[in-house]
Amino acid sequence: MSLKDKVIFISGGSRGIGLAMVKKAAEDGAKVAIAAKTAEPHPKLPGTIYTAADEIVEAGGEALPVICDIRNEDNVRDAINQTVDHFGGIDICINNASAIQLTNVTDTEMKRYDLMHQINGRGTYMVSKYCLPHLKKASNPHILNLAPPLDMHSKWFSGTVAYTMAKYTMSMCVLGMAEEFKEFGIAVNALWPRTAIATAAVQNHLGGDEIMKLSRNVDIMADSAYEILTKSSKEFTGNFCIDDMVLYEAGVKDFSKYASAPFGELMPDFFVPDDTPLPEEIKNS
Repeated sequence: MSLKDKVIFISGGSRGIGLAMVKKAAEDGAKVAIAAKTAEPHPKLPGTIYTAADEIVEAGGEALPVICDIRNEDNVRDAINQTVDHFGGIDICINNASAIQLTNVTDTEMKRYDLMHQINGRGTYMVSKYCLPHLKKASNPHILNLAPPLDMHSKWFSGTVAYTMAKYTMSMCVLGMAEEFKEFGIAVNALWPRTAIATAAVQNHLGGDEIMKLSRNVDIMADSAYEILTKSSKEFTGNFCIDDMVLYEAGVKDFSKYASAPFGELMPDFFVPDDTPLPEEIKNS
């Protein structure tokens, strides 16, 4: 299955993993609406919705940059309506936008707590809700959340309660919506990396250039998202996918191209359950 002419609505997407995913789709000729706030360059983060649109077109797709604050209901409705007016519908919704702050209870200001919950949980819920009428009309509709497996182990909460709660809200959207939307043939899945991914967010929040060297590149998330989004929406839904396992199950056995360091030296990401399978081909890459 190809993503040619599929219309993708992505929250965030002006840089990092989100941009990599839609550029991969654009190689097939996908049409992408980038709904994000970044209209002007950020001093610490590269890319805007307009530079992202240029990269999507260069990759072979079509792009519609839309200024959108996914905390704002009117903004979200307007962005989705603009997408439908421009491209004629929506086939795929990617909930990529996310806010992160890895602080403990004492050090987390309530405005940061609110920001994470408004973007991660409420934003994901709202974007999915307003995409739903259009996804019902699509031939192979998918919702993909950048969200972790629901592993209720205290180690994922202690020290980062606010962030974990907010991120797991995105995961709970998958759990509930996958079942609720099954009658419409709409797939709802989650994708999460096994290791840190080399993005500006990782560089800024987890320790700079040294961590980047111990991270996989964004291509592993782009390739695994492509595998998910080209599956039958009626047959593959309600899954909490780990990037390298998606690719392993698709036949990939050599993962060396995704990192400059061997697997054993890579930094594990948060929230990956201890019982996640680790085939030898991944372990030895």
